[in-house]
Amino acid sequence: MQNAVPSGQDRRQQIIDFMSGFTLETTPGSAAKVHDFRDHGRAGATIFITFLQGSDFRDTVQVAKRLKAEGFNPVPHIVARGIPSKRYLEEALATLTGEIGVHEALCVAGTADPPAGEFRDTLQLLGTGLFDKYAISRIGMAGHPEGNPGVAAETIRRSLDWKNDFARRTGASLYLVTQFCFESGPVIAWDRQLQAQGNRLPIYVGVPGLATIRTLLHHAKACGIGPSMQFVARQAMNVARLMTVSAPDKLVAELAAHKAADPRSAIAGVHMYPLGGLKKTSDWAYAV
Repeated sequence: MQNAVPSGQDRRQQIIDFMSGFTLETTPGSAAKVHDFRDHGRAGATIFITFLQGSDFRDTVQVAKRLKAEGFNPVPHIVARGIPSKRYLEEALATLTGEIGVHEALCVAGTADPPAGEFRDTLQLLGTGLFDKYAISRIGMAGHPEGNPGVAAETIRRSLDWKNDFARRTGASLYLVTQFCFESGPVIAWDRQLQAQGNRLPIYVGVPGLATIRTLLHHAKACGIGPSMQFVARQAMNVARLMTVSAPDKLVAELAAHKAADPRSAIAGVHMYPLGGLKKTSDWAYAV
């Protein structure tokens, strides 16, 4: 028997379900320009706080404190290569949890070379036991559907195996958050590849918010986005379209259909990157 083709109403519900609980992000610099995050997000929404290389972590702490006071779930980035010592990490976690009530963090390796201290990757961060000590109950990790230019594929695979094993052994709630992508194909292929490798960690797919083609191309180049960058590069070749605002409608619809059709898929939801501004992105996402 052939699978029934989803009706328009079914496809609509797939998209609504897929976007439900989407997350946003901000930087300390961007946060300073936001009068009140309640103008852009609903109570209880999760907002990640990006830590840029060379930044002062105290700025991240202040944004987390503000987001918590305005009714949001702040998720600070903890960058392994930017941490000068284990003592520094412990003091940061003690402040975030004890003074602010943070219970979730996103751990990434970072790009600083050489590292600021003893940590080179997220496995070393988890290995300290400090996240458990300070009751960080949910921990996000970076996912790379299109590979990571600075890391061999086999190293990424072993790291993912370690994270899955860590989650099983400790009961920690780990999940993956991907870099933003422009096409669904590489993400779907990666999800299936991870299924075959035994991955059980939920995946939150990075989706670029509303932005002009020029802005998307700029961010894609800066972040080293892989094969799916060809999508935006093709559009950028038409100079007349450079200032056209692009919405991720097709990307979201295709990912939602994949998730609905494949019960083994680890894709759990969406993380929105507000590349064209927080207001444009949040307005679009809530409308969806």
